[in-house]
Amino acid sequence: MKNGTIVHSQRYPSPHPQMEVELVTYISDGLKVKGFLVKPKGEGEYPGFLYLRGGIKNVGRVRIGRLIQFASEGFVVFAPCYRGNLGGEGAEDFALADRQDATSGMMVLQQLPYVTDELYAFGFSRGGVMALWVAIEHPGVKKVVTWGGVSDVSLTYWEREDLRRMLKRVVGGSPNKYPERYEARTPLSRLEELAAPVLIIHGYYDVNVSVEHARTLETRLQEVGTPVSSWVYYDLDHYFPPAINRKTVKRLCQWLRE
Repeated sequence: MKNGTIVHSQRYPSPHPQMEVELVTYISDGLKVKGFLVKPKGEGEYPGFLYLRGGIKNVGRVRIGRLIQFASEGFVVFAPCYRGNLGGEGAEDFALADRQDATSGMMVLQQLPYVTDELYAFGFSRGGVMALWVAIEHPGVKKVVTWGGVSDVSLTYWEREDLRRMLKRVVGGSPNKYPERYEARTPLSRLEELAAPVLIIHGYYDVNVSVEHARTLETRLQEVGTPVSSWVYYDLDHYFPPAINRKTVKRLCQWLRE
């Protein structure tokens, strides 16, 4: 079966009376992978919004409430759980083979009859690097948003001592030993292939993903001539307070529609 083919879907409890939630099983590289689909109830067509979570395995799992935030702004939202999670086949490998799960997730949105050809990729934290890869490898993406997003996987290794054991296990070693394996997971050297405008959102005091990721990405996009907007919040870190979070969601959704 082709990537993005939906092989099963089931209704999932929705905390919002105007939103439908489904747990979807779809194909990615021959694997059956899980993802959550959220759509407004009723007739009509909506732009597609691919939500790419952060973390790995049980860290940074997809949160339905977050998806509903974006669906409430007038989008059909699909959030891959990535391979190996929630009963899906395979195992995550941090933005190498598993980035096909994100690209196949965009294909899921494309085949839905109530989704228009306006397709957006959004990534939070580790999802930032996934969103960039989707836009590079899937030319149908109109705009990209990376929020507190990773742009350089080797930088993540050096600045997150608590993640080094995991990265060594997944990648096979450190950036000193296998620089090419970290390069293969990092989209910075291929940004000239990205045609979609990019919005970067970052907290200046972020210690999970340093603002250096945002600065490096912005500089590289400017070098290759890709339109880029950067919103750095100089009094915030990785997680925005609820009120600011809500305002930022509305602001970024407005940016997507412009």
